[in-house]
Amino acid sequence: MRVTMTINGEQVEGSTAFDVINPATGEVCGTAPTASAHQVRQAIDAARAAQPAWAALGHTRRCELLLQVADLIEAESGRLAALITTEQGKPLSGPGSLFEMEAAAGFTRVPATLPMEPEVVFADETRRDELHYAPLGVVAAIAPWNWPVMIAIWQIMPALRMGNTVVLKPSELTPLATLELVRLIDSVLPDGVLNAISGDGQVGAELTADPGIDKIMFTGSVETGRKVAGAAADSLARLTLELGGNDAAIVLGDVDASAVAENLFWGAMINMGQTCACAKRLYVHSDVHDAVVEALATLADAVPMGDGLDEANVLGPIQNKAQFDKVSGLVDDARAHGATIVRGGAAPEGPGYFYPVTIVTDISDGVGLVDVEQFGPVIPIVRFDDLDDAIARANSSSVGLGASVWTNDADIAREVAQRLEAGTVWVNSHGTVHPMVPFGGSKHSGFGVEFGVEGLKGVAQPRIISYAGLDA
Repeated sequence: MRVTMTINGEQVEGSTAFDVINPATGEVCGTAPTASAHQVRQAIDAARAAQPAWAALGHTRRCELLLQVADLIEAESGRLAALITTEQGKPLSGPGSLFEMEAAAGFTRVPATLPMEPEVVFADETRRDELHYAPLGVVAAIAPWNWPVMIAIWQIMPALRMGNTVVLKPSELTPLATLELVRLIDSVLPDGVLNAISGDGQVGAELTADPGIDKIMFTGSVETGRKVAGAAADSLARLTLELGGNDAAIVLGDVDASAVAENLFWGAMINMGQTCACAKRLYVHSDVHDAVVEALATLADAVPMGDGLDEANVLGPIQNKAQFDKVSGLVDDARAHGATIVRGGAAPEGPGYFYPVTIVTDISDGVGLVDVEQFGPVIPIVRFDDLDDAIARANSSSVGLGASVWTNDADIAREVAQRLEAGTVWVNSHGTVHPMVPFGGSKHSGFGVEFGVEGLKGVAQPRIISYAGLDA
């Protein structure tokens, strides 16, 4: 498939084109354009020109259009899901590409239905002060390869709802479905409101450093997040950064291993572990350690893995070779440090970047597989006896996106949740997000929040209007 960019309502080719690889086969599955520096500027200029009229439509009309977009996403979900599977690898089935498209529709509808009325923050007999939220202007959205459509929607829709216009750059590893989605959305929106350009990191750098950008929304690695923040320094563009995580899950000794195993497994394995808010390291109390390991191993044996276009499969390949090599290297390093590979641990013969679900025990902090976000289908399980020590280990990471505690004791759950240093702490689940619940990281996992009313405020400019001498 060959896709195009969307600039000011027109479908355009790039200065050059690049191949997109199907990670299940290693073969080319499509081509996408590389934007020139001039086209990056054209996209920003188009968004800038369209923004005043888009803001002037008002919340009601903008929301009506976004609800039409949600209908369109639902109508096209099957075709776009197949594209996601082909370029990203996640299966159609289970929590895969059809799930991603369902989420994209939901994360479009919710911002279009949340009320945003002015807030009266002070009033007495002499004055009345209202807090309003005005558009920022042009938003640059940089989407990642792991959930290419869903996370793009997370960035686009709140920005549009609040009266901003958008220039989107998808990952060069997974541009096909996202560029095609923008082409479809453009048929509903006025020209220039949503633009999409594509290419490598140089294109992203040109976009984020441009003085015509008022807000940058980026989801990706901590390293790249630092570069984005640096690029925004000169223009003082506002930032929402959702960066890496190395989420800890603490499993207490009172749980029934068989009862929690499935939720724990998918908390770590959704999208082959290639999700920022997956459980990346498990701290399991000695009383239930062996039972938890056995239950997770049983699930690993039973979950079918293969080409995601075969609906019998619910796990697919790692998305790209660099990530495949990183995961393989971390497991090999853990083995060299004396860890036990309970399941998996070696890639099968054949095409594609397939790596089996791998469960690792007899491991602790200080080994790369625990200390580094693996972003793959590997679960390191660290045994503990002292809860305070487990919490300290969980908090020792420089990142803090999510964390979880698994217990039947509500009081202990509340205590541990308050002590864990993460943007979101789940109790007896991990990684579940909701379009009405704010989501963001702590420490090096970024700053700002997405979703819900707080997410809408994050893509808007607070404005106080202070009335005196009027019956306002």
